[in-house]
Amino acid sequence: MSCCMKYDSPLGTMTMYSEDGEKLYALWFDRQKYDRSLMDEAEQPVEREMPVFLRTKEWLDLYFEGRDPGFLPPLELTGSDFRRMVSREMLKIPFGQTTTYGRIAETVAEKTGKDRVSAQAVGGAVGHNPLTIIVPCHRVVGKNGSLTGYAGGIDKKIKLLQNEGVDLADRGLFVPENLR
Repeated sequence: MSCCMKYDSPLGTMTMYSEDGEKLYALWFDRQKYDRSLMDEAEQPVEREMPVFLRTKEWLDLYFEGRDPGFLPPLELTGSDFRRMVSREMLKIPFGQTTTYGRIAETVAEKTGKDRVSAQAVGGAVGHNPLTIIVPCHRVVGKNGSLTGYAGGIDKKIKLLQNEGVDLADRGLFVPENLR
């Protein structure tokens, strides 16, 4: 019973998606990179109001008021074991804080018993996060403070961080020349 529901955020229309009606499988800005709403019309899920979407809407309303919602709607982390592990690490990043791709790579390496995991591999997993904002991929930055790798667009990443009270200049965060 795949279904979806639209949400009008201050940064544009978003789509909530569930494959079972119980858990949120995806939340994306419409037309972002890797956006499932660009599927063929025949593959589009049915739009319907479900309890999981109402809980997600409640979370998003609080978030866009600049508040830490303090809870998560029921989520289904999808993808490979590696991507789910990276998603679990992103869920640990506190509201208003950031971490780097390298720090997540170090943690994943430690948990998997590997000598090293590449920050680029983590970047790929972060970039394919289907639960934007809730699994806070916007809080992951380059080791030098560069704001890169957001499927919704760098402008949205900046606005999401600012929504959480992050002072970009104070934290040494910047947009690289090639992305301006």
